[in-house]
Amino acid sequence: MTTAVIIVAAGRGSRMGGEVPKQWQMLAGKPVIAHTLAAFAGMQVVLVIHPDDMARAEGLGVPLVEGGASRDASVLAGLRALEGTGVQKVLIHDGARPLVTRGLIDRLVAALDAQDAAAPALPVTDALWRGDDGLVAGTVDRAGLYRAQTPQAFRLAPILAAHLAHPGGAADDVEVARAAGLDVAIVEGEETNLKLTFPGDFARAEAILKGRDMDVRLGNGYDVHAFCEGDHVWLCGVKVPHGRGLLGHSDADVGMHALTDAIYGALAEGDIGRHFPPTDPQWKGAASHIFLAHAIALARSRGYELGNCDVTLVCERPKIGPHATAMQAELARIMGVDAGRVSVKATTSERLGFTGREEGIAALATATLVKA
Repeated sequence: MTTAVIIVAAGRGSRMGGEVPKQWQMLAGKPVIAHTLAAFAGMQVVLVIHPDDMARAEGLGVPLVEGGASRDASVLAGLRALEGTGVQKVLIHDGARPLVTRGLIDRLVAALDAQDAAAPALPVTDALWRGDDGLVAGTVDRAGLYRAQTPQAFRLAPILAAHLAHPGGAADDVEVARAAGLDVAIVEGEETNLKLTFPGDFARAEAILKGRDMDVRLGNGYDVHAFCEGDHVWLCGVKVPHGRGLLGHSDADVGMHALTDAIYGALAEGDIGRHFPPTDPQWKGAASHIFLAHAIALARSRGYELGNCDVTLVCERPKIGPHATAMQAELARIMGVDAGRVSVKATTSERLGFTGREEGIAALATATLVKA
């Protein structure tokens, strides 16, 4: 069955306040109605708006229908726009509910395979009072009570007939459907599917959107360098005196190389060799902070910040403990982050393997990137 969506956005939202109706106010950098439309991406949509908002809506890329003087009149206008289009299922949704998920949409559409109507709702769990002049005047039994949400789903023909027969003034489309004798199945709603009604609702919606948009990436890095002649080693940006050096095309900073690879890995960008090929003579003897600075800059260019990183150096000698704080500070400086986000530690391999035989140093690193 072909399914379409009617988004009702013709109201003026007087309780919200502001210079423009709430559906046109900004939420996380976009108008509320843009978020609502995005929730139904890929579906056939009819947007019902107030005549005064036609200019605002022209760039949204969906068919526009002029709404009526009441909500049910606006819905009827949207339903009539779908007559003769082959649509058999219709979802009717409030434009001021921008956080509906595809999971809820799919559940409602599926419910219409067995029912003429279905709507999302959540059981009332709080105690209910009646009030009078700011005082509690009584209580209401909450058993069997639900908080209604949208989208509300219907087979097109029955809900169109129900609206045509209704005198008007209904709270929602379920009321219209029931007045026409239609049974409405209850589908489990979502706590985050809130309707923006008061100014404080925007802060809550922003927090929900931020949580949904969170993108956390994890990368690992591993590097090894052999000892060679020398009197120091570079480790995590710190020059550490030692009876030998480390062999490498660059300065052989094994710890910084592992961390750089961890950041590249979190970005799915390969390793240092992809960005700074060892066959290129310009990187001969290069300071490894160049590589690390490039990796973190690449992450930021894609909207990520370092959540934290952890570097483990594996060697018998030199002893890392006396230099670990300086290494932590230097890595933090290069990446432009607080030192509390950087961990540097060391371990031995209990005299086993090439590190145990003091033939070289290994390093492991993990980096977490978080979408800013």
